[in-house]
Amino acid sequence: MNDRRPNVPALEVRGLVKTFGDRTAVDHLDLTIARGEILALLGPNGAGKTTTVEICEGFTAPDAGTVRVLGLDPVTDNDALRRRIGVMLQGGGAYPGARAEEMLRLVAAYSADPIDPDFLLGALGLDEVRRTPYRRLSGGQQQRLALACAVVGRPELVFLDEPTAGLDAHARLVVWELIDRLRADGVTVLLTTHLMDEAEELADQVVIIDHGRVVACGTPADLTSTGAENELRFTAPRGLDLTTLTLALPEGYHCTEPTPGNYLVIGSITPQVLATVTAWCARINVLATDLRVETRSLEDVFLELTGRALRP
Repeated sequence: MNDRRPNVPALEVRGLVKTFGDRTAVDHLDLTIARGEILALLGPNGAGKTTTVEICEGFTAPDAGTVRVLGLDPVTDNDALRRRIGVMLQGGGAYPGARAEEMLRLVAAYSADPIDPDFLLGALGLDEVRRTPYRRLSGGQQQRLALACAVVGRPELVFLDEPTAGLDAHARLVVWELIDRLRADGVTVLLTTHLMDEAEELADQVVIIDHGRVVACGTPADLTSTGAENELRFTAPRGLDLTTLTLALPEGYHCTEPTPGNYLVIGSITPQVLATVTAWCARINVLATDLRVETRSLEDVFLELTGRALRP
């Protein structure tokens, strides 16, 4: 039964389990995506991302747990669900001899109300290659065509697998703008990516999984601030006496000069702390330059949770 109520999650996974032989790929995983939200699913190779997404798309059946996509079971209700979702595959899924425009128009023909293919070709920088066979497109052009095919049918939920893999900086921005436009139009997006800056830029929510389990979830800001020890760095004349600065700051803050002329304040950096540091510099008639606040990046959090060792 279709459930289009806005308060019903676009995707809800509870206790998902999938094994292959003696290997557990997904281990009692829970996942929820609100409608109109972009969720980035992150994890190292072998963490269970691809298996989880394939189950949500209806390509693989779970061994245990429940999965509801737009209120439907992606296996038993696959025919009804297929018309309402978009799927971007790494391989592209195009016929090698088909021209770019032909491929996009073929996919659009399956939808009752498709986006104008000409608009998508222009928006994704594919106008000049619309008559080029798929096999002759560059890797980046194939990626952008795969994205166009995933969204041309106006899906309510779209699965994007590494949407900017192999793209140059300009093409990445074009894709990011299109994904932002999808969110503005109320489309839900499940995004997998190995690019932490992409997740930070696009995602409303981030879920990090490892060994088939969720190890962290929250907004990018939540994940990078929780447990982080912020740092305030500034440049000033070397050899300043930091005793009075330490006394001016709340208890527990540390002030050091790691290298001559480069100063570091460690603690939770609030607007009040920043004002205290600049006021101290003014009192001793010192001009602080290159003043900046540093926190953990999403990549720092990811590596902390999943380790730095290479995965096969």
